[in-house]
Amino acid sequence: MEKETKFCFNCGAEIDKRAEICPECGVRVAPERNKSAGLAALLSFLIIGVGQMYNGQIGKGILLLIGAIVSGLLFFVVIGFFTWFIIWLYSIFDAYNTANKINSGDLIV
Repeated sequence: MEKETKFCFNCGAEIDKRAEICPECGVRVAPERNKSAGLAALLSFLIIGVGQMYNGQIGKGILLLIGAIVSGLLFFVVIGFFTWFIIWLYSIFDAYNTANKINSGDLIV
């Protein structure tokens, strides 16, 4: 069975695909992670902030969830509807884009 490899972004050495530290230069290399952008968006569509948590951005997801709860409580005042809706749309958009950035290697979580 052939061993799967990748290249270190720092020194270019061929290393094991599961390696977290390059044995040649000692630089931390992130393990490859594939996130489904569609699933991240769907999770945030269903429950605000869960898509961010799926992407590994736990703090951001919790803040969005808290913001949505506060906005939900403000539904009794008309402004709550607008702020909740904006947070909901942002959560979906951000979860989708973050998953794509993780998959392309532009973002390491």
